[in-house]
Amino acid sequence: MNAVQQPLRVLTIALGAFGACWAAPLSASAQTQAAGDWIVDTRLRYESVSQDGLNDADALTLRTRLGYETRAFNGFKFLAEFEGVAQLTDDFNDTVNGNTAFATVSDPEAFELNRLQVTWAGAQGRRVVAGRQRIVLNNARFVGNVGFRQNEQTFDALRIEARPFEHGAFTYVYIDNVRRIFGDDSAQGEWDSDSHVLQADLDLPAGRLSAYGLLLDFQNAPAQSSQTYGLRWSNEWQAGSFHPRLTLEAAAQSDYRGNSTGFDLGYQHGELAVRHDRWTVTVGGERLEGDGVRGFSTPLATLHAFQGWADVFLATPPDGVRDLYAGVSYSTRPWPAQQPVVFNVVAHDFTDDGGSADFGSELNASVRLSLNERVSLEAKAATFEGEDPRFADRTKIWFAVEYRL
Repeated sequence: MNAVQQPLRVLTIALGAFGACWAAPLSASAQTQAAGDWIVDTRLRYESVSQDGLNDADALTLRTRLGYETRAFNGFKFLAEFEGVAQLTDDFNDTVNGNTAFATVSDPEAFELNRLQVTWAGAQGRRVVAGRQRIVLNNARFVGNVGFRQNEQTFDALRIEARPFEHGAFTYVYIDNVRRIFGDDSAQGEWDSDSHVLQADLDLPAGRLSAYGLLLDFQNAPAQSSQTYGLRWSNEWQAGSFHPRLTLEAAAQSDYRGNSTGFDLGYQHGELAVRHDRWTVTVGGERLEGDGVRGFSTPLATLHAFQGWADVFLATPPDGVRDLYAGVSYSTRPWPAQQPVVFNVVAHDFTDDGGSADFGSELNASVRLSLNERVSLEAKAATFEGEDPRFADRTKIWFAVEYRL
């Protein structure tokens, strides 16, 4: 650990202790004075990774976010938030520490300005957010904050929202810079951007229809530049005591601006979930096409939420990937803090985009419970068995405790 990282780790631990000790008084004071809202968000997590061909990784990290958002004044709010990530162990490859003999846990040490934004809100759903901000669109498959990792992905951006009529909404985002999870010490920690994201949502009697376009141009990562246009439809209805929900989505992607490689690729996703009492059963399939040179990409996505928690397919293989999955979740009656304990199990089967080459299979399981309105516990596990030498067998385990004001 170098001379810079040591004080950053000490400061992050101190900030986490400060948040845990003083969050309740700050909250009470803020509510009494009606002056704004304090932001305190800490997560202590242990992550273990066992992967063929690498030394086992054992990562204990602490993430702390401290910030403040003012109350509205003439429609304006101001928000500032700092984020620190401290490593309490170092037996893992965090992508910048040079420990390449170990399996990867992408949680490098960091201390940075996570968000600094001004928000204006008006009538008819009009809202403008300018500055460094968190952006999550739809299910985060194309644009997200990568909230699972300790160092959050945020954007230097301008976001404009409007609801021109009762059942329709429009969102436009201009992205000037992407602050990625790898931190300031990584060459890929920031992407200089000249990107535009547009989305139109229409609430219909038969569900919500969303049309979107992503024109992504990254000056220092031109291979990630692309233009993507897609449609997403989702609807939930009631059939007796059952609550089915169907989601369908398709998109087309091609080269854009600085990307000198020509390509035309597609994306398709379908999912059916049926909720009955405290049980939910889900089946679905997702297909990202490949042309033998590159695969359909979602460089701004919250990738951990898709194609298995083992994170084998963070980058789509050149021959694409098809993920067929099925899962079941169960929520107990509220306990012990008027919140349910949630159990979740999902199985995945991976092939190339045509289904002819077997990539492997994966099993995921998790349990999450809240001790009170601010403290939650989570345990997760993922095991991947590869059938293709490009994708090594691996097992990952997580234990985490979170405190949020």
